[in-house]
Amino acid sequence: MNIRIKWVDAVLVIVATAALAGLVSELSVPVEGGPKPLKVDGDGLRAAQWHDMPARAIDWQAPVTDVLRLDFPRQLTLGRMFTLTVHRSKAGNARLQLLAENDQVIAEAAGSGRDLTVQWLPPVVEKLVLKARLLDGAGKVIAQGPVPFAVRETAPLQVQGRFAAPSFDTRVLNELLANSNAVLDWQVTLGKTVTRTETAREEMPAPGLMVVDAAWFERLPGAARGALLERVAGGMPLIVLASNAADPGMWSRTLQLNLKPSQEKAVGAPLAMTPAPLNPVAGAWTAAGDLAWTRQWQKGRIVWLGAVDWHRYAISEPRALGLWWQRVLDTAGVSRPEPVSWLDPEEMPLAGQRLEVCAQGVRGGAWQRRPDKADASCMALWPEKAGWLQVDAQHAVYVYEKNDWPMWQMAQRRDATARYAARTPAPQAAGSTPLPAWPFALLFTMAMLALWWRERR
Repeated sequence: MNIRIKWVDAVLVIVATAALAGLVSELSVPVEGGPKPLKVDGDGLRAAQWHDMPARAIDWQAPVTDVLRLDFPRQLTLGRMFTLTVHRSKAGNARLQLLAENDQVIAEAAGSGRDLTVQWLPPVVEKLVLKARLLDGAGKVIAQGPVPFAVRETAPLQVQGRFAAPSFDTRVLNELLANSNAVLDWQVTLGKTVTRTETAREEMPAPGLMVVDAAWFERLPGAARGALLERVAGGMPLIVLASNAADPGMWSRTLQLNLKPSQEKAVGAPLAMTPAPLNPVAGAWTAAGDLAWTRQWQKGRIVWLGAVDWHRYAISEPRALGLWWQRVLDTAGVSRPEPVSWLDPEEMPLAGQRLEVCAQGVRGGAWQRRPDKADASCMALWPEKAGWLQVDAQHAVYVYEKNDWPMWQMAQRRDATARYAARTPAPQAAGSTPLPAWPFALLFTMAMLALWWRERR
């Protein structure tokens, strides 16, 4: 009997000791780190679908099947070259064709790289739905589908021209700009006291471009030259025709332009241009294509056009010459302000799917500001059928059929799913949570009270 009593007391002591150890030690139990990742199969979802979902970790493996991506402008101004590029996931011999609405091939390119590009110059202002076709080396169609874009008029460019001497280049430039409906303020010095002037047909408080020849700039008084450069610093592009430059020291002092005699060999293709007598060789100026150099001048830009006698292509290659001058204007940063700037949709608009249309400069109750799109407002639409969807009087969006460009749709879903995965938190690792202390304190108290009671018996 005495042995039994001591055995019970020993158990109570062990229980009290264990409870006291649990009370002073911070015990914890493992717990899961949060909700399990969302399992995603196949190519994933469209960007509009992911946008409506809360941030959540996903379990997804991108498929390895072939896809392609199309890159082309949804709208462009008349006179601009339309460029379509197909980016493939794998290289190989292929042909890319651009077809008119009657299925006539209007442009074609072949190659073995991942990217294929075709170009075409739209002739008139209109909304077009061309067709693109990608064929493999054996002539089998890999993919084909519609290529919609709108060709629109642009606001007339306001140009000031100042020239110290007449030339065929200057005359042809005048004709090119006039044919593009530009507003011209043109002055050409024909002699010491004779100047041919073409007055602008409308007021020109802030010209969008100024074109001068080098001799006119060299003969400007210092104060007038400084005033001109102040206008350039405010954002007005300046193009200098370099054919009659004669004072390298002045250009070096004024614009840090280091001029040296040029070689007489023609430069460029497909239009071979003769270099001007003096052209830059080094310094703060950057080469921008054949025989063109640029320098940023605060908010504006100056272009040194070191080509002469390019007027001879006005008859033999008028289209190529116009495109060459368009590239020069792009190099100068010439832009025409538009009251509304429309943003391209992030992905193919599909019939029956939500479409987000965004633009800068729009006003109205349906337009909502978006913090992720600087200075832009957006509006959600649900197009019911494919075709051109008129957003307002000036802008339309093309809505694709659900079966158009399946390989492009696959690529867009993969891209959207990858972006969603990158912005969602990773699954948390298994952690732990501390056990509460009150059960150990209660057990310790009960064991000690039991020992005390047994001793008092």
